[in-house]
Amino acid sequence: MKIIDIETWKRKEHFEFFSKMQSPYFGIVTEVDCTETYQLAKDKNESFFAHYLHKSMIAMNKIEEFKYRIINDKVVVFDVLHAGSTIGRKDGTFGFSFMEFSEDFEIFNKKLQKEIDEVQNSTGLRVKNEDLPENHVRHSTMPWTHFTGLLHPTDFNPKESIPKIVFGKFSEKNGRKMLPISIEAHHGLMDGYHISAYLNEFQNQLNLK
Repeated sequence: MKIIDIETWKRKEHFEFFSKMQSPYFGIVTEVDCTETYQLAKDKNESFFAHYLHKSMIAMNKIEEFKYRIINDKVVVFDVLHAGSTIGRKDGTFGFSFMEFSEDFEIFNKKLQKEIDEVQNSTGLRVKNEDLPENHVRHSTMPWTHFTGLLHPTDFNPKESIPKIVFGKFSEKNGRKMLPISIEAHHGLMDGYHISAYLNEFQNQLNLK
């Protein structure tokens, strides 16, 4: 972790401008082509969710702006990002999970499957939000519906700086599987350019077989 010198930071004015707002968050909803990754998971008899979550984390870890956080009124940049995700239960509730990132899918998936098992054998949220490290990214998945818009719960705290990503149910378009994705971030820390950079890299990862 490194502290950013705001006075010499190229985003100084952007950060100060958006941080004065009660809700400095912005986001987009779009789709990515998950055809190859879906087939990869099916061929290996592995979790499709695990594969696209891992590819999302690989992409995000390549974009520095996703690693910025506001801690104790300072902007810091972390070396690595980890994954947090909601995990559904059979009774219709969900719990929070946390997985340390590894570029090795087998290592990451092993941690994910352990977390899934523990969430499904627990009640409530399982993990307190304040116990999760700042260098994680919040993920949710709604595999029951394909969405074109989404509103995140927000406490209107301008110092909340952890990005939020939600995936939905893929749909078939011209023989391709299209996965909806919603991304929300603090505008003082990143712009649409950086979200686009993540999406482009995520698509590159999804295209890998």
